[in-house]
Parts: sequence; C-alpha cells; structure tokens
Amino acid sequence: MARLAASACNLSGVAAHPGDVNPATASADAALEALYRSEHRRMVRVAYLLTGSEAVGEELVHDAFLKVAGRLGSIDDPAAYLRQVVVNLTRAHHRRRDVERRHAPVPPGPALPPEVDETWAVLWQLPDRQRQALVLRYYADLSLAEVAAAMGCPVGTAKSLVHRGLARLEEVLSHADR
Repeated sequence: MARLAASACNLSGVAAHPGDVNPATASADAALEALYRSEHRRMVRVAYLLTGSEAVGEELVHDAFLKVAGRLGSIDDPAAYLRQVVVNLTRAHHRRRDVERRHAPVPPGPALPPEVDETWAVLWQLPDRQRQALVLRYYADLSLAEVAAAMGCPVGTAKSLVHRGLARLEEVLSHADR
C-alpha cells in the first residue's frame, strides 16, 4: 500500500524505489543522453564563439539542455531546437550585459597563428548580429536558411548580415596588410 501511494505521488518520473524503472523516463533519459553526446561539444563551441567566454558558453549550453529536457518528447528536431535555444540564450546574455557589449572582449590567447589572432580581433569588433551570422554560417556550417531560423530573421536578412560581416572583415584585414 505504501509503495502504491509513493508511486502515485511520484510525478517527477523518478522511480519510487531503486528497483523500479519508468519506461517513459528511461526512453527520455536515453534520448537526452544521445542528444547530449552528439551536440554538447558543438553547442559549447558555438556559444563560446557568440559570447567570447568559455565559462559563459558552458553555462548557457547547460541551461539550454535543461530547457530542452523538459520538452524533449514534443520536439520534432531536438538538435535544431537545442541550437535555437543556445542562440536565444546568447542573445539574452548580451542584452543583460549591455555594458560588456560596448567593450571588445579579449580575443583568444597567443597560441593561435598571428593571422588567426588578427581575424578573431576583427571578428569581435563586428556588431553582434553580424558576428552571430558569420559564426553560425561558417563555424557551425549552417545553411543560410538554418542561420536565419537560428537568428529568428528572414533568409534575406541572414544573407545580408553574412555579406556585410564578410565585407567588413575583408575591409579591416586588407587595411592591416598595408
């Protein structure tokens, strides 16, 4: 009787007793684990490139997985949904940190070749949306339609952001070569 009451009150999906297994929870856990194994590293890198901080990127991706875990059964494409959540969380991070946005973040350390350091420094000077578009397009290797979906804008806007970002990178880097 006590076991029945405990399982009736168990709304979280966690087994009431160590030997009990809830098949729905086990399936959801397996799906979440598979998503984590396939997407975590890439999402942390994308979040890092969008925020400039590995620690913030890790935290945002962790928050994204928490949000996705609650909706995993109702999502058609969990990887795309996770990516959208990560992009939205990076936007929210930038909104909260408006003061930090006005100051260029420190580019990656000196372990990179000089031309890569120079490119990163210029990338950080771009407006946030142009930097987001370039990172999603060329690092995350998304199509323009996927970039637009992740950024919540029309494809034409994503294309324009990528084009203007590349033009600005080329302009600044070509002046540096002179």
